[in-house]
Order: sequence, then C-alpha cells, then structure tokens
Amino acid sequence: MEKPSFLERANNWVRNSVTLRLVTMGILILLLLIPVNMVESLIREREYRKEDAVKEVSGKWGNEQIVAGPVLTVPYLEYNKQYNNDTKEYILVPTRRYAHFLPEALNVDGEISPEIRYRGIYKVVVYKAALKITGAFNRPNFAEWKVSDNDVLWGESFVSLGLTDLRGIQQNVDLGWNNQTYSFNPGVETNEVITTGISAMLPIDTSKVSNTYSLNLNFNGSSLLEFLPLGKTTTVNITSPWATPSFDGAFLPDERDVTEKGFTAMWDVLHLNRPYPQSFRGAATGLDGSAFGVKLILPVDEYQKSMRSAKYAVMFIVLTFIIIFFVQIMYKVRVHPIQYIIVGLALCVFYTLLIGLSEYIPFAYSYLISSVGIITLITLYSQTIFHVKRITALIGLLLAVLYLFIFTIVQMEDFALLMGSIGLFIVLATIMYLSRKINWYNIEK
Repeated sequence: MEKPSFLERANNWVRNSVTLRLVTMGILILLLLIPVNMVESLIREREYRKEDAVKEVSGKWGNEQIVAGPVLTVPYLEYNKQYNNDTKEYILVPTRRYAHFLPEALNVDGEISPEIRYRGIYKVVVYKAALKITGAFNRPNFAEWKVSDNDVLWGESFVSLGLTDLRGIQQNVDLGWNNQTYSFNPGVETNEVITTGISAMLPIDTSKVSNTYSLNLNFNGSSLLEFLPLGKTTTVNITSPWATPSFDGAFLPDERDVTEKGFTAMWDVLHLNRPYPQSFRGAATGLDGSAFGVKLILPVDEYQKSMRSAKYAVMFIVLTFIIIFFVQIMYKVRVHPIQYIIVGLALCVFYTLLIGLSEYIPFAYSYLISSVGIITLITLYSQTIFHVKRITALIGLLLAVLYLFIFTIVQMEDFALLMGSIGLFIVLATIMYLSRKINWYNIEK
C-alpha cells in the first residue's frame, strides 16, 4: 500500500484536526467582535441622537430648572486706604460691596403638570410648574461685620430670585413685601449669589424686626426641578400626576407618596444641613451642592436595555459556536468556517433588529420579535447543515433558552450579576458533563 504523501497527510490533518477547528473557531469569534462593537456604537449613536432631540425641545420649552431664593441683598460702602501722590497722604476711598441675607423661613408649595412632547420618534418629558413661595426675613444685621448704619445703602436694597432658564417664565412675577407689592425685573445687580434670575428693588424699613414676603412663580421646564435650601428652615411641598419620579440631589424627601396616579413629596431642610451661613458678604460657596428636587423620568429606556443586551453578545456567539461544535463532534458532521461566520452575523443582526423595533414598540415585544426571528433563521439554516431534524430542534431549543436567559438578566437590575454568574456556571457545568467521555485524542472527524 502506497504511503500518503506529505501534502495528503497535511490535508487530512487540516480536515480532521479538532485543535485546528478550535483555533479557527476562536479566530472567528475574535473577528465577530468587530460587528459586535459596531452594534454598541450604533446604540450609543441612537442614544446621542435622542439626547439631541431632548435638548432641542427643552431649549425651546424650558431647560431643567433650579429655583434659588429669594435672597435679600443690601449694598454698603467699605473704605480702603489709598496713597495720594499729590498730597503725600493716605485717604479713605469708598468701595461698593454687597451683603447677602437668606430668609428665616422659606416655604414652597407647588404643583408640577407634566407633558410628553415628541421630536420625531423620541419622547421628551416637559412640565409646567406653579409655585407659591412665602416666608420671612429678619432685619439685616451689620453689627457682626462692624459696618456703620451710615455706610449701609438701605434705599438700594433688592430681593433676587434665581431660575436656571428665564425663558420658561410664563407670567409676570410680583413680590409681596410687608403688604406692599414690588415688580420683579430681569437680571440681578450682582452675581455673587445668583447668576441667572430676576430682582426687585425695595427699601428696607429698619424699624421692622421681621419682613414677610410672598410671590407666585409659574414657569416651564424639562424633566428636572430642583430647589436650593436657602431658608433657615426650608419646607418644600410638591404634588404631580407623574407616576415615575426620581428624587435626587443633596436631600431626599422626608415624606413621599408615589402611586399610579402621581406623587406627593415634602422636604424639610435646616440651615445646619448645608455648608453656607444665613448671612455673608461677597460670593457664596457650596450653593449648587445643596440642591434637591425631583426628576420626571420615562419608565422605559430602550437604549439602556439594548446596551445591556449587547454586552452579552460575545457570550451568545461563544455559546452558540460551542453548541454547533459539540454537535459537529458528536454526530460526525463537518461545519465550514464560513457557516460559523454566517451564524455569528445572524446573532449580530438580532441587536440591530432589537434597536430598530424598540424605538417604536415596547422593549419586551421588540425582544420577542427579534429573538423569534433569529432563532427561526438559525434553526432553519442548521437544518441545511446537519440534515437531522432532531439536531436542528435541539439547537433551536438551546437558542430559545439562551435568549430567554438573557432577557431575564436584562430585566433585572439588582440581581443581574448574580443571575448571570449562576447561569454561566450552569452552562459550564453542562458542557463539562456532556464532554466528560469524549476522547479528544481519538476523534476521526
């Protein structure tokens, strides 16, 4: 019998080597990371487009709003020595400074009326807010700074109110001050405390120990509404028919009630809970870090769930290839690398279908349609490879279990890592059990 040539032996090794098949499968998996990465980039690109749509609608309606104030500001004169070259003497030069006083009590009662606006296929949460702000200021005290009353410009005092986006204001705002009414005007004289807002000039009656105030503020905003706890005691009560609020910021509500019909929330913050005093001169520090409030969130974020699904794409591909590989070994069927690639690309197409459908229909239905379509496609393609209905049905069943497992993980948040780890452990244990009797050194095909 003629001995096979080197080329014949090499060709036979290439056709039958299990090691080469495993190496080839590993290379194919690495190559399929390219379309997987493209899928994740597509999800991010669609998410960025959604954010642009939200910004566009918010920019025309009213951006996220932070309400700050009111703040009472009283100008005063500060004298500094300056050398006069002509007289060769030091003279006192007055400089205009500002002292800021926060309210003794700050009470906010408001209602948020949410709306859904559309920009193309994207939903944007906007709202109309109606706030009633009341409270009181103590008489400004300059004694601790050793400023004489003669240097205090009581007649140029003003009250300022901060709002992030002034375009959202829907009605003129009037300030009730000790039973008198003063109109707010846009802008503030100094941005040491409030950078964007409105202000009202008013004289201070130094004979009054306490000054009461009240105002109504109606404005538009988008998604988020927050407040700064500027009062010695700050109490905020908010009601809204929105059923999915997210309370965030520096303080959580002391009381809250969230139902399908909406929510109510109440905050009670003391001046001891924040890092700035009741009265100060010059610029304030630490204001932004003390903001608190509520965000109106959409109950479903299809892009977040799609991205979480895509994170498991590599595991999908690896497990599917392992299933095909074991069927190939156990049933003596030869599978070409091109066929592996086609199956891998079909698994990647699942995510593009999922992203496209989830922009129009709920995520669960999108996942169901996409998974059924891809499972059917791969199962029918497997029939052309193995020509055994039992094997084809087994592959379809295993794929269905995998997709159901990933869907379960995606729906979970707190237990996703735990369930995923347990699932992978079970899969690995199953593979080890099924392959325990395979003689890897004596496989003909």
